[in-house]
Amino acid sequence: MSVAQRPRKHTAGSIETAIEVSIVMPCLDEAETLATCIGKARSAIESGGLRAEIIVADNGSTDGSPLIAKELGARVVEVVRRGYGSALLGGIAAARGKFVVMGDADDSYDFTAIAPLIAKLRQGYDLVMGNRFSGGIQAGAMTWSHRWVGNPALTRLSNLFFRTPVGDMHCGLRAFRKDAIDSLRLRATGMEFASEMVIKASLQRMKIAEVPVTLRPDGRSRPPHLRTWRDGWRHLRFMLLFSPRWLFLYPGVALLGGGVVVGALLETGPRRIGSVAFDIHTLLLAGFACLIGFQLVVFAVFTKVFAMERGFHPPSATYYRLFDYVKLETGLVVGGLMFAVGVVGIVVAVFSWGALGFGNLDPRLTMREIIPAAVLLTLGVQTVFASFFLSILGMEKEQAES
Repeated sequence: MSVAQRPRKHTAGSIETAIEVSIVMPCLDEAETLATCIGKARSAIESGGLRAEIIVADNGSTDGSPLIAKELGARVVEVVRRGYGSALLGGIAAARGKFVVMGDADDSYDFTAIAPLIAKLRQGYDLVMGNRFSGGIQAGAMTWSHRWVGNPALTRLSNLFFRTPVGDMHCGLRAFRKDAIDSLRLRATGMEFASEMVIKASLQRMKIAEVPVTLRPDGRSRPPHLRTWRDGWRHLRFMLLFSPRWLFLYPGVALLGGGVVVGALLETGPRRIGSVAFDIHTLLLAGFACLIGFQLVVFAVFTKVFAMERGFHPPSATYYRLFDYVKLETGLVVGGLMFAVGVVGIVVAVFSWGALGFGNLDPRLTMREIIPAAVLLTLGVQTVFASFFLSILGMEKEQAES
């Protein structure tokens, strides 16, 4: 009888601490390879003298996978909601170990080689990632598009967006402290679960390490569950939604700054660059750029504050200082001033029209008065209502300080 299955006498309060390592395998019709994976995991348990359990998180298999797992002594957790992330969330929730090792049940990862991952956890790391690019990718184990385009591109984006200290964002073999990952409140149900774990751990400044692992061709005769374009887009979408700076702030600042500069240059008259003339049509586009850019910047602030309030992002002293200086009253004053200046601009335009007897106008002159006024009117209204909404988001903090 293995260490994982040997009966022990424990009090009710000590059952949770009896197991140090939980090995979790998500499973959906893996009858061809599941027994091999469980056997390798059991070898790692016995050779390492681990107090461990093997959990198969079954996601609706119809090929007898759950029965195979039970016959081999693994604990089967039925996960009704479909998806790679759902299966792992169910398996992790059921884990009784202090440490959790997760790996695919398709025999592409060698469970006998999990000792380095566990050793890193014992050294105090919160998350230990496998790195297939440093450990080795055997011929036929990964398509060229995943190896040379998809994985490297998404990993580099995660490094840029979230400063993730990893070189292989989507390795399926990884280990972590259960309490640390539980604190992240992971929610993704699909393949993007792999990104969510690393991104949230990086945002929370957890200790992350990497160890080389080898990827081999999986042992199944059927195609993998992974869908290149669908799952690649889901990973990219998740990263964008979790990074308001890159999704909203930076594009917004670029549009707003560019619109202000171009608008200021064209406000006094047309400009030429070589044979190309820029006039009121470009001024109008610059005004729209200001409006769109301002809206994106506001969205960035809303998203960041909401993410911090809900615990998705760690607290940021910079953003919380906004509530010390940018209060509802401040926004109302700034928005009111912009609105008032816009009204003045409209009045000036009307007087200019009256000076000509309310007849035909030269749009190249009139639009230089109307466009800035309309932009300021709109920005003033947006600022007022954005201030109300931001005040609602920060209401809990304001009440706590009052």
